[in-house]
Amino acid sequence: MRARLAVIVSETRCELREVKLSAKPEAMLAISPKGTVPVMVVPEGEVIDQSIDIMRRVLGANDPEGWLERDDPALIAVNDGPFKHDLDRYKYPERHGGDPLRHRAGGLDFLRELDVRLDRTANLSGASRGLADAAVMPFVRQFAAVDADWFAENAPLNVRDWLARHLASPLFEAAMVRVPPWTPETPPVMFPA
Repeated sequence: MRARLAVIVSETRCELREVKLSAKPEAMLAISPKGTVPVMVVPEGEVIDQSIDIMRRVLGANDPEGWLERDDPALIAVNDGPFKHDLDRYKYPERHGGDPLRHRAGGLDFLRELDVRLDRTANLSGASRGLADAAVMPFVRQFAAVDADWFAENAPLNVRDWLARHLASPLFEAAMVRVPPWTPETPPVMFPA
């Protein structure tokens, strides 16, 4: 999701191929053997298989909203590291054999850190949305979706408001386009539409 947000904002046209992770196409695995998504193959043939790297790459080519000025590598590292660790174990306790409530509490600690920032400014790195917001928001969205009622009652107010604003944005709506799963016979969809 976050790579899609940056692709849209950077006005990068690409072929979008939706991959069903339970049926990864051989062509995808040949390009990126680790088998995770997203994967971007640039015209020169370079393969980029980390969403944050895709974001920075496309925004480095065209950044009309100045998202790179509102990057926060340290915050994104916490999001992608400890928060994602807690999110996965809260969302999928059967896969990880842990205590989901302990991991929910760990995730809530991160949300409290975000809340402190959002108490001072509308977005994580300033008045306008930026790379930090787009990089973190999809994971907070997943965290909220695990138990929406609990999140509505317990997540910090600034975080709930920030998330709601981003989810209601035309940018998020454009990123949520659904396409059929890719097969070698399926023509790719040009994105953004």
